[in-house]
Amino acid sequence: MTDKVLIYSRFPKSMMARFAERFELLDTGGKPAREVFPVEELNGIRALLTAGGSPFGAVAMDLFPKLGAIVCYGTGYDGVDLKAAASRNIAVGHSPGANAASVADIAMTLMLATTRRILVADQYVRSGDWAASKQSPMMRPQAGMPGRRIGVYGMGEIGRKIAARCAAFESEVGYFSRTKYDLPYQYFPSLEALADWCSVLMIAVRAGAETQHVVNADILKRLGADGYVVNISRGSVIDERALVAALTDKTIAGAGLDVFEKEPHAPDALTALPNVVLAPHIGGHTLDSHVAMQNCVLANLTAFFEGKPLPYRVKSA
Repeated sequence: MTDKVLIYSRFPKSMMARFAERFELLDTGGKPAREVFPVEELNGIRALLTAGGSPFGAVAMDLFPKLGAIVCYGTGYDGVDLKAAASRNIAVGHSPGANAASVADIAMTLMLATTRRILVADQYVRSGDWAASKQSPMMRPQAGMPGRRIGVYGMGEIGRKIAARCAAFESEVGYFSRTKYDLPYQYFPSLEALADWCSVLMIAVRAGAETQHVVNADILKRLGADGYVVNISRGSVIDERALVAALTDKTIAGAGLDVFEKEPHAPDALTALPNVVLAPHIGGHTLDSHVAMQNCVLANLTAFFEGKPLPYRVKSA
């Protein structure tokens, strides 16, 4: 009998093709499971696949009495209540580091596009203003990368790759994380200290209660009028209202965002600002990253159904 896996979140069918070769998939299409499948079938579900940011707490877990494994597609698992899972002996798996390079690349792309005002420059050419020699204050020379101070908040797999890429651009790199590592970058004892020092704050920290709105009005003020913030982690880390205010009144110079508090909608206040570069949460959306994430999902599910420990189990779960 083929092992059944419930697809709890909404995923493109193309991303599920490899899993369908090995397992029988019950795809909810992102709808409540009980609206799609009979209770009798859900009662037998032992493993499910979800997007890490999708809320999945104790109430949801109790809908599946035989659930033994929650496997997240991707690195994140902030939507899963780890304590509730542990108390029910449910293993939680993810894909650590599988998309780190791709996310770091997007961080660099957003930083360069924002600091060098690429979108404004693109429009300057398309509009005919360049050909007409029309002056634009947005086209003033900007600081380059050599010697620029880049602060990385969070020094996990993604943070390290961002730091290495920034160093290759001849920038100074500093970081703040819960742990001080043996790395060739300056360590700061607090986020406040890092923001005081850097001109670009790269957010690469995990989402959670302790990081909810941690990048607030005070942190943004510390960045200063020539400062930029780039977020490729989770939208919840930044206080979006404070960010809009800081961008509007020029407390900071600009922002590059791949994530937002409420996805898939970016606040209209952000979309109207010329000093912001926006992307639709595509940091890990490359072919190689998807293959790597799928490999982790397959390894986790296969091990679970074989009665073995998940090879990519969330350490705190």
